Amino acid sequence: MSEQGDQIECALDLMRRLPPQNTEENLSQLVDLVPALHEELLNAVDQPLRVAKCKNTGRDYLMSAFNRDGDSFRSPWSNEYDPPITDGLLPSSKTRKLEISANDAFDTYREMYYEGGVSSVYFWDNDQEPELANQIKTGFSGAILFKKVGDGGRKMKGAWDSIHVFKANERGRNAHYKLTSTVMLYTITSKPELGDMNLSGSMTRQFETDYQIDEPSAHIANIGRMVEDIELKMRNLLQEVYFGKTKDIVNDLRSIKSLVESQKQADIQKELLGKLMERKS
Repeated sequence: MSEQGDQIECALDLMRRLPPQNTEENLSQLVDLVPALHEELLNAVDQPLRVAKCKNTGRDYLMSAFNRDGDSFRSPWSNEYDPPITDGLLPSSKTRKLEISANDAFDTYREMYYEGGVSSVYFWDNDQEPELANQIKTGFSGAILFKKVGDGGRKMKGAWDSIHVFKANERGRNAHYKLTSTVMLYTITSKPELGDMNLSGSMTRQFETDYQIDEPSAHIANIGRMVEDIELKMRNLLQEVYFGKTKDIVNDLRSIKSLVESQKQADIQKELLGKLMERKS
């Protein structure tokens, strides 16, 4: 591996171990250290999603690498860039029609599962990907994004970012889907009654499958099924493994009883042990 390859591997490994809520700051510092990795790091590192408001519709949307062209971001509601540009990358009319339907569908999904937050869906044609320039390109790719921010109403604040990136390759009446899902989560509290806590991290999972497509709109149902399944699995894994393990550790470290009660129990155990030893002797 080249020296630059070693540097990018080390940088990505470091970013995976740093709190996700500080990703932008840490990424900026890494780019300052190694300017040659600027483009590779921006494309490879998932950053927390930012919320913007569409000037034409007044609706919120999410800013990410998937709707960015230079310094402008495309709104999924109006299909226009802000700040305006004349040569921004846009999906074909066929793909845009699917994108509109997908935004409506996942907006309903967001309301049902997240009870708030912001969602955005961005589609692009496979022939718009440079790495596929010499290949036969059928189908499209996209990103489904969700963001929910806690306001600290329950004595803590935090955020959940879901980034689902897929590629759909059509094969006759079937389509092959490859989905890569990343969840970034953090919860922070700093209260006298609770103390200071920062629980954060990210998780990435991949999934591939084939589904039938009787009509173009079937793509939305297929992708929705995949996103729903993988989000449920990742939520359960976070709840049972990560939060469950953290709860066990905290319960083992802290003392529920007062020090007086603990000392009294220790004295009783010591006295009982002494009497048992006397009986054995």
